[in-house]
Amino acid sequence: MRGGHPAPIPGRRGAVPGRTYRDAMPKPKAMRHHLVDSRLGRSGDDPIFALNHEANARLAAGEDVLNATLGALLDDDGRLAILPTAARAVSEVGPQDWAAYAPIGGLAPFLQAVIADVFVDIPELADQAIAVASPGGSGALRHAIATFLEPGQALLTTDFFWGPYQTLADENERRVRTFTMFASKDSLDLAALDAAMQTSIAEQGRVLLILNDPCHNPSGYSMSSADWDGVVEIVTRHASSAPVTVVLDNAYAAYGPPDAMATAMRSLAALAGHALVLIAWSASKSFTHYGLRVGALVALAPDADERAAIEAALTYACRGTWSNCNRGGMVAVTRLLTDPELRKAVDSEREELIRLLGDRVDVFNDVAGAAGLAYPRYAGGFFTTVFAEDAARSARRMRDEGVYVVPIRGALRLGICALRAADIPRAVETMARALG
Repeated sequence: MRGGHPAPIPGRRGAVPGRTYRDAMPKPKAMRHHLVDSRLGRSGDDPIFALNHEANARLAAGEDVLNATLGALLDDDGRLAILPTAARAVSEVGPQDWAAYAPIGGLAPFLQAVIADVFVDIPELADQAIAVASPGGSGALRHAIATFLEPGQALLTTDFFWGPYQTLADENERRVRTFTMFASKDSLDLAALDAAMQTSIAEQGRVLLILNDPCHNPSGYSMSSADWDGVVEIVTRHASSAPVTVVLDNAYAAYGPPDAMATAMRSLAALAGHALVLIAWSASKSFTHYGLRVGALVALAPDADERAAIEAALTYACRGTWSNCNRGGMVAVTRLLTDPELRKAVDSEREELIRLLGDRVDVFNDVAGAAGLAYPRYAGGFFTTVFAEDAARSARRMRDEGVYVVPIRGALRLGICALRAADIPRAVETMARALG
């Protein structure tokens, strides 16, 4: 610096005193993103997985932490509960099946086995159904959202819902509309559903209704026969004026109350010919192989021409998204569904897990009722929710005491599946203090 000015740029004819190297560099243009506008500002972290990561880090550091965030069933030693027969079936799949491509829509024996499983209580409807394979239930939901709604339109679901519904909608340029789920802790708000369907038809000329049942995620609620009767009446009435598609997301059905799935399927069968019925089927929870990513979307369409058009559209969607699914996984799951000995064994092993989970549900209902917590009817499934005015604040208070739950709008989701029965009283007591 001379005389208080920056040094001139050397070695350049006509160097101007007062200009620095930085002054001589080309000025950058305004920031331009390679990302398209609709993808800007998205978080790469799933909030549930982020909370799980934090809880596990504290556990690894030796802290006394209860982690009730993820939807995976753990045994009382904190390990993933795995059905031994399912694991054996996976291990027995040969290398050619693991290495080879599957057909775009899925292996025919797998699709037939899934359809038979879905309609086990009403087998006469199996001939009116088609299916395509998907990477888990999430893939099935993706196909439903992208195939039966136009870009910009909104799916309809309950105001308590699994957060990735929003992610799937966003990623596919669709939206989410909700209706109030509960008229009471023991009943669905049918009037709210009726009004919301009317709004969807008025605004977009069609409805895609997603119902997560039995064992709704996140509330744990399983719809009653009266709930389903009301849904059938409302859907049938609205389907007379516009296309209505009902999607049953039954990921947790294997752990639900007795006959809950049969009730749901008999009700959906009554809609055939009025509304389109889709079932998002998944092997993840029912066969305890979450990472295998084996699922299917099943469509019940009595009209043969419509059924063929739907199958073609869904197969095309497979090719345009994931191309094809896990062949080895489909082979293993097909055996588990169709081999009588394997099916008997895996059903017996699953009953043990249902009892394990049922014991935890019973403990929760006892201690939560005694603590005065407000929550929907809960008779089975991986989760329940406790109503909370400021869920984020309550969840922070619980984390301060080493108990991790998932805050959602209006409630705290508690993963009973991940807690020992002996740990549930602590979780409930901590929650009661946090809500106070």
